[in-house]
This record gives sequence, C-alpha cells and structure tokens, in this order.
Amino acid sequence: MQTMKAIRIHAFGGPEVLVPEELPIPQAQDDEVVIRVLAASVNPVDYKTRAGRYPAVKPADLPVVLGRDVCGVIESCGTRAHNALRQGDPIHALLGRDRGGYAEYVVVKATEGTAPPRNLDPIQAAALPLAGLTAWQGLFDQGGLRQGQRVLIHGGAGGVGHFAVQFAKACGAYVATTVSGKDLDFVRGFGADQAIDYKEERFEAAVRDMDLVFDLIAGETQDRSWAVLKPGGILVSTLGPPDAAKARQHGMRGAGYMAQPNAAQLREIDGLVEAGKVRPAVERVFPLAEVAEAHRFLETSHPHGKTVLRVAA
Repeated sequence: MQTMKAIRIHAFGGPEVLVPEELPIPQAQDDEVVIRVLAASVNPVDYKTRAGRYPAVKPADLPVVLGRDVCGVIESCGTRAHNALRQGDPIHALLGRDRGGYAEYVVVKATEGTAPPRNLDPIQAAALPLAGLTAWQGLFDQGGLRQGQRVLIHGGAGGVGHFAVQFAKACGAYVATTVSGKDLDFVRGFGADQAIDYKEERFEAAVRDMDLVFDLIAGETQDRSWAVLKPGGILVSTLGPPDAAKARQHGMRGAGYMAQPNAAQLREIDGLVEAGKVRPAVERVFPLAEVAEAHRFLETSHPHGKTVLRVAA
C-alpha cells in the first residue's frame, strides 16, 4: 500500500495536537480525482476545529485531517472524470468537510475543483477557494449585492474580508470597511472607497443607509450594525445567524451561512483574477512540517489576507 504524509488531530486542543502521520494515499471514485497537493490554505475554521470550537466536528469524528482548500496537480482520475480532467492538470478547490488538505494527496470531487488562474502560483491559488467562496456567497447569494448599492464590510483586511472588498468593488458597489489603523492603506489598495479605523471612530458615525452589512467579526460589532442599514437592508454573517428578533425590530433582514464548495462560482472568481480585478494577498507561507506554528500565527495575529502551507515543491 502506498502511503503519504498527512497532519491529523486525534483530540481537540492547542497546536500541539497536530500530529504528522503516514496514511494510505486515497483512491479516486467515479467523477473524483486524486491530486498531489502543492499548497494548502490555513483558515480560522482550522484552528477552531482543532480547538473543539467548530460544532460541525465532534469528538466521535476524530481523528481528522484539517485543511479545506488546496492547489495541486491531478495524479489520477476516477472512471467518469477523464473527459473533463486529465492527469497532470493543475487544479484548486474548496474541499468538502469529510476530507482535509494538510496532506500530500487528497480527493477532489467534480463539484469542488477547477483549473486555477494562469496568473497565480500554487501558493496564491491555494489561498483563494475557501475565503473567496465565503466572500462571494455572502455578498451575492445571501446579500444580493448589485451595482450601485452600498456595503459595509467588517474586517476587510483579513482572509475573507480582502476578497469581499474586491468583489464588491468589481460589481460596482460603494465599499466601506472597518479595519485597524495599520490596515487602512492595505484595504484602500484593494479598492475600498471608505476605510474606517474601528479603534478611533465608531462606524455608526461614519456610514449610513447601507444596503448590506457583511459581518466577519460578530459580537458587539454585529449588534451595532443594524443602525447603519437602510430599511429593508440585510445583515449577513459568517459567524452564526444574526438575531431574528432584532432584525424584525429594526425592519431589516439577517442571514447566517457557511460556505459550500462550488466549482462554477470558483471559475467566476478565477475569471476576475485573470482579468486583473481581484488578487489574493498572502501574508505568510509555512512548510507543512511547521503547521503548528502556522496555526499559532493565524490564531494570535491579525494577518493581511491569507496564511498558506507549502506542501510540496
């Protein structure tokens, strides 16, 4: 049996529970492909899962390989995958929750992966799927954002946030975002029309009549956001559904969601990247062997954009 290196957790806890192991290389079925992973993104859902703070993963599910988005090269194809995907083709994907990308090989389903933008390297391409689809689905599927509308994005300098700023700008919306003072120029560089230092200025005093608030912070920030929406506006959060009673009280709407793999939407995002309208920001790259340090970095700092693991040369 051929084996691969992978990083698994057998118990919830700190970064020390990330354990390198030898596991069987997976096999492709039907329309699946197996890819040799070149890079895997590190996301907040990873350290929340590791710490036991992600409700979709329970103790009975352990052990698991973490990592939701990857870029790699197709190693083998299932019986129904040959016409669309070929051995040796590059691919990037948001994986389903039943598999993890912190490994040398992983299965990608046809609904999850697509060829990455030609103007990105594997590190950049791995940074795109989860954060990009989270931003895309929040703004457009949940929020219905369209040209000429006004959106406030909380946390616009982070992994999801910096994509949200760019997508909203590309669709012709007016884009305001809350960030720390050190990130003001960063988000302006991605097209934000209005950058608000949340430590120095209350966003309620800076914006009003927003069609959409895209909340990546939750807590008090979410509660205060109803005040800046126009009647009938919507508050969309990646961190649990906003309070339905408060939405009714303010005459607004609220929506919570979790991003889903969607190869067709990923292709749309890739098109914006190839057109020069969107670019991923990668703050740090760690080798797979230093995955624990990558978790510590992401969990304790507020990096610009994404953190990525280099899995293979």
